[in-house]
Amino acid sequence: MPVVLRLEGFKFFFYANEGDPREPAHIHVRRTGAEAKFWLEPQVQLVRNDGFNAPTLRKIAALVDIHQTQLRRDWYEYFTSIRPSG
Repeated sequence: MPVVLRLEGFKFFFYANEGDPREPAHIHVRRTGAEAKFWLEPQVQLVRNDGFNAPTLRKIAALVDIHQTQLRRDWYEYFTSIRPSG
């Protein structure tokens, strides 16, 4: 589970085994037992929420949006280095 960013108590990561075929670029965010998943392309979009309240989700979405370029770059660098997609 590569962690690519820790910010404001949140851990931003992706799972090393993201399935086959792999899903589009996305990030998981966890804090104190809650977890959410956001697509990174074509724009930041909440995919799944397990435990965060609405104000916290808005804060996370804003952080993902601010760091979208870095998170997307980290996702592609990691998954390109382990095996090609498709």
